Amino acid sequence: TIAWCFGPGSSTPQVSALTTGLKVICQVPPPPLYCDILLAGSPDITSFLIHCRIMRPDDANIAGNVHGGTILKMIEEAGAIISTRHCNSQSGEHCVAALARVERTDFLSPMCIGEVAHVSAEITYTSKHSVEVQVNVLSENILTGAKRVTNRATLWYVPLSLKNVDKVLEVPPIQYAWKELEEDGKKRYEEQKLERLVTKQRNGDIIFPVFNPEPYTVGYSQSSLIHLVGPSDCTLHGFVHGGVTMKLMDEVAGIVAARHCKTNIVTASVDAINFHEKIKKGCVITISGRMTFTSNKSMEIEVFVDADPFVDEPKERYRAVSAFFTYVSLSKEGKPVPVPQLVETEDEKRRFEDGKGRYLQTKAKRQVQMQPLTQQ
Repeated sequence: TIAWCFGPGSSTPQVSALTTGLKVICQVPPPPLYCDILLAGSPDITSFLIHCRIMRPDDANIAGNVHGGTILKMIEEAGAIISTRHCNSQSGEHCVAALARVERTDFLSPMCIGEVAHVSAEITYTSKHSVEVQVNVLSENILTGAKRVTNRATLWYVPLSLKNVDKVLEVPPIQYAWKELEEDGKKRYEEQKLERLVTKQRNGDIIFPVFNPEPYTVGYSQSSLIHLVGPSDCTLHGFVHGGVTMKLMDEVAGIVAARHCKTNIVTASVDAINFHEKIKKGCVITISGRMTFTSNKSMEIEVFVDADPFVDEPKERYRAVSAFFTYVSLSKEGKPVPVPQLVETEDEKRRFEDGKGRYLQTKAKRQVQMQPLTQQ
């Protein structure tokens, strides 16, 4: 339970933890409601974090559904805080944790304006040079008290030296309650390491503009956004926050989905987001999205982020981030409605079949996950 209170002679409210075992670690004024809490009884006080904020109109679309990018940004903020804190928990060279990868993230339920998002983050594995953070998002209706889980995500961070941004430091190890937890974490680490390598190798695609495209084709809905990276987008290193990038990617993917079906759309899931290279302050980034697959009620959109270094950088344009976003189309009543089928050219059929394979694989995984629930 959280309460706001005012100190003597102060206009800035402080957060008070009313539940035994919680420790408040920040003080900020609302709006928005925003606080971080640590479990004081935890063996490692830096390994768990709760971060919460009320959803405001500028966080949502015209139908009142909170943008998936807003949620992704909150998830990444919590992950960055807990990872950076942990990596600086021992004496030595100071560093900041940089986002390297986000595993597949499902949006289990839409969040709406006025609800409070509770983002809890926990460090679940550390390798020599990386940190795994698992994040859960809970939505609370503060009028009725009803709560529901909206998101679960797994993120990977690497600690970069404040003195030399190209230097990756070692990560302090965490204590595992059981040996099996460490073994499972190591397996996840090896899997994501391999997947990042495979994804980087297939990142040569470029999205070209299409003139006078036909409705429901890839060219008809594809979209791009150009953004100049400023100081407010960046970490202490002068590189873009992962959450800022993901929010822009979701915005472009949402435009692609809306153009295709011309209805209210919401983010259903995000396939693994791979951060291949850092994006520096002063770069101009181009976020491009295109439709790759449609099922009866969902759309898959591929999104690239390309960076152009302009300030004191001889480097040419490079692929910085890539991911696949999945959206569903909703009626005015918030119910899923059929999606217009994608009209493909010969060159686009391969991407459609690849998208279909990802769709069927995800569908099979969900059915396996639901079996224990149906058998109970």
